Amino acid sequence: MKTTELDKKFDEGKEDIVDAFDLESGHRINHEQKRVNVDFPKWMVRSLDQESSRLGITRQSLIKMWIADRLKVSG
Repeated sequence: MKTTELDKKFDEGKEDIVDAFDLESGHRINHEQKRVNVDFPKWMVRSLDQESSRLGITRQSLIKMWIADRLKVSG
C-alpha cells in the first residue's frame, strides 16, 4: 500500500489501518534496553519503595521516570 493510500484511509477514519502494519517486528529507535547495575544505600531503597508505592508504580519505573526527567532538563 502506498503512503498516500494509507494516509487517506487514516484521515477518513472509516477503516482500521492497523492490519497494514507489521506490529511484530516494529521497534522504537534508540529505545533498546541495556541493563545497568546501580548500588543504592538501604535508606534510599526504602524511600524509593515508599514513593513508588504511593504512586502505584514499580521502583524501576520510578527510577527510570526520574532519570529521564532529569536528563531532559540538562540535555
